[in-house]
Amino acid sequence: MNNIKSDTIIRTVVLGISLINQIIVMCGLNPLPFADDEIYAFVSTLVTVAAAIWSWWKNNSITKSAQAADEVKNAIKAGTVTTEQAENLANGKE
Repeated sequence: MNNIKSDTIIRTVVLGISLINQIIVMCGLNPLPFADDEIYAFVSTLVTVAAAIWSWWKNNSITKSAQAADEVKNAIKAGTVTTEQAENLANGKE
């Protein structure tokens, strides 16, 4: 999958499940019949908000360009590439 990190996939799947679950709750359906409606709605909303914040906070590099940018960022952090070298590369300078 173009070297997409597994934690990126997991966060995206968790967010998707949470959003689908929230839509079901908003439609008045209760997929967990053993839970009280108000408690379930609260927990469901809490999980959705947590998944959204988690996905937003983390860097989910899905495209090849974003993954390449992550590699440059990591190289700068590791000290193998300087900021000036990265800027020169981005500007087409050698």
